Amino acid sequence: MQVRGDGDALPGALSARHLETLRLHGLSDGDILDAVEVISYFNYINRIADALGIDPEPEMQQAYEKWQAGSEPG
Repeated sequence: MQVRGDGDALPGALSARHLETLRLHGLSDGDILDAVEVISYFNYINRIADALGIDPEPEMQQAYEKWQAGSEPG
C-alpha cells in the first residue's frame, strides 16, 4: 500500500482521499495519527542530523552508503 504522494515536499498536498485510502485498508484515525507522528519525527530528526553533520551509526553505514549511491537498502 502506498499513499505517499508529494507529502514530503508539500504536506498540504495530502487530501481526504489519502486518509480514506488508509481507512479502507483498516487503519483507524488513531492508527493514522500514530503513523503521522512517527513519520514526522523521523523527518525532523533526520533534518537535524543532516544540519549538524552527524554521521550514521556504524551499524547503519552500509545502508547509508547504498542510499547515497542511489540504491535501496537491503
